[in-house]
Amino acid sequence: MNPGSVPIALFWFLYMAGLGIIFPYLSLYFQENAGLTGIQLGLALAMHPLMGIVASPFWGQWADRSGRRRGALFFLASGSGLGYLLVPHASSFPLLLLCLAFLSTFAAPTMAVASSLSFAVLGKGGAAHFGRIRVWGTVGYLMMILAFPPLLGRMGADVSVAGSTYGLELIFPIAAILCLSAAFVLFWVPSAAAITVRAKREDLAALLKQSSYLRLLAIAFFAFGFLSGPIVLFPVFVAERGGSIETVSRLWIPMLLVEIPLIYFAGAGLNRIGARGLIAAGIACDGTRWLITALAPSLFWIFGVQLLHGAVVVGLIIGMQLYVEEVVPDRLRATGQTVLGTVMSVGAVLSHLWAGTVIEHMGANTPYLISGPISIVLGVYAWFFLRTRAGPTSPMSSTRIWDS
Repeated sequence: MNPGSVPIALFWFLYMAGLGIIFPYLSLYFQENAGLTGIQLGLALAMHPLMGIVASPFWGQWADRSGRRRGALFFLASGSGLGYLLVPHASSFPLLLLCLAFLSTFAAPTMAVASSLSFAVLGKGGAAHFGRIRVWGTVGYLMMILAFPPLLGRMGADVSVAGSTYGLELIFPIAAILCLSAAFVLFWVPSAAAITVRAKREDLAALLKQSSYLRLLAIAFFAFGFLSGPIVLFPVFVAERGGSIETVSRLWIPMLLVEIPLIYFAGAGLNRIGARGLIAAGIACDGTRWLITALAPSLFWIFGVQLLHGAVVVGLIIGMQLYVEEVVPDRLRATGQTVLGTVMSVGAVLSHLWAGTVIEHMGANTPYLISGPISIVLGVYAWFFLRTRAGPTSPMSSTRIWDS
């Protein structure tokens, strides 16, 4: 086993445990505890990807140009922890947006930089083993999903009652502690040439001319443009269907139980159908999930269809990260992942805004009826549109700046 594998896996576990207590309940907290309207909710949720548009390429370029990828991830995780501490203290909507902007400046690029550092730790040919590191993040996420409702119950909250959000503000300090803990684990990641290699000034321009990479960015933009809003607003949808905090928690359990083995064995999928196949399948599965969710007569059926979530994560997230690792040189790992994250953020901003507006004027069911069919078509198209390798005349293969 690579000596850096254990600490980087522990980072994923702690950091994503923090996400596991934030992501499932954040939109519910904003709507019920903070009293935001549908449009305000869309704006608040859009701050994360909006700040990611600016912050992600900055941190990616700084990490690659300086060779301090581990240091960049330390600052990002620490800043995320401090940001979570600020959010519940916002006393007005403009102040809430400022707090979310601060948080998102650090949180938005973190996953991309963490992925690039993980690939560097694994070294040459290690992409097929990425899932075995990344899976620990999902384990941490699941553990917090399971632990939070009982914690609220011990505080006196009745988590089984629809509309009860007592104690939901606890998600922020717990997430902060986990993020700060993850940051300090990085001191145990050993330094290596693949981690400290530096990019050249002209590398970014060449990357943005690389056909295979540009095609991925186009697919990522449309995929996140249609799919980000529905997943972030899912707790609101569940609540409107009569669900409670406990229901939201339980709906995540089948998602994550299937996701864990799928991520762990993502390397097998990579070997069989390639990163392109993983991406296409992930988008189509997500579209299928939301279409069935919109048409389902009860929460029972919605519960069952969430089993597709594991395939979505492996395809839409892991697949795109593996695609970048496949077509981008080592010294641009962080830049390649963060520029992808920037394009995802642009799509997600638009997705949050249109989905929040649609919910306010047309009901919580409508975003899922819109995104489902479109995403199924997009997934099929992605299979034919994406290329798995750079062509012989691409900047990657024909220009000497790509030589290590």
